[in-house]
Amino acid sequence: MSNIGVSTPLPAYTVDPAFTARKAEELGFESIWYAEHPVMPVESTSPFPGSADGEIPWTYSHFTDPFIALARASAVTSAIKLGTGITLIPERNPLVLAKEIAALDLYSGGRFLFGIGTGWHREETEMMGGDFDHRWGQAREAVLALKELWTKDEAEFHGKYFDFPPVRCFPKPAQKPHPPVLLGGMAKNVLRRVATWGDGWFPNRVTPAQVEESRGVLDSFAAELGRDPAALTISVYGQPADAAVVQSFLDAGADRVIVRPEWTEDEDKMAAELERIADAVLR
Repeated sequence: MSNIGVSTPLPAYTVDPAFTARKAEELGFESIWYAEHPVMPVESTSPFPGSADGEIPWTYSHFTDPFIALARASAVTSAIKLGTGITLIPERNPLVLAKEIAALDLYSGGRFLFGIGTGWHREETEMMGGDFDHRWGQAREAVLALKELWTKDEAEFHGKYFDFPPVRCFPKPAQKPHPPVLLGGMAKNVLRRVATWGDGWFPNRVTPAQVEESRGVLDSFAAELGRDPAALTISVYGQPADAAVVQSFLDAGADRVIVRPEWTEDEDKMAAELERIADAVLR
């Protein structure tokens, strides 16, 4: 397998994830990724960071559930890795999420990659129970709680956002000690967070120069914290299917690059689109 993955275009439910994943695996992609927005408020003042005017694309109301999609993908594949790009972790309860992820990782034979983020949409975050102004602090607690649930037969956690007595949560993930936790975004302290309680950085709107600089910073943090620098990965998300662009990120120190196909409405067109981008970046 290569170190090039493929993301899922929006609307994300027009083509069965089982079909997309099986085709992507046949073509040689290393991983497939599903993102999430559970709901989009009709009225919103949150600017979309991906456009100059801040307008939220209509497609952002048309995500599928990433874990159900990846479960379908898992059932018809054997090698391709299964990633969330990203899970909006302040919007999910770790007591439920721990079991979902552990089951997916177990049934897939240890293929799950846990990409997380904290979101940009205040109204969505708050209606789902998140603390938007302190969402990275909430995310840290959630990940620490997940690790307890994944690695201990009797787990407990006592924090500001999540507080539970000793509980039993099974099954456990196939990957030990747990699936890798990849932190998305370009927040000021993201690299320190990766080195402290994560396993990788998962940027989107980034340049090769930023990746090269960040690789050095991550290595320094790893040395400072007694971690193996090679264990802290960089996965660059959402790039065009351009071999030169992909190679520039790999040369800069990225461990993985995820390219984006164009949206298609049916399986035949999705197959053609995946073949097109495979020809562009895998051949």
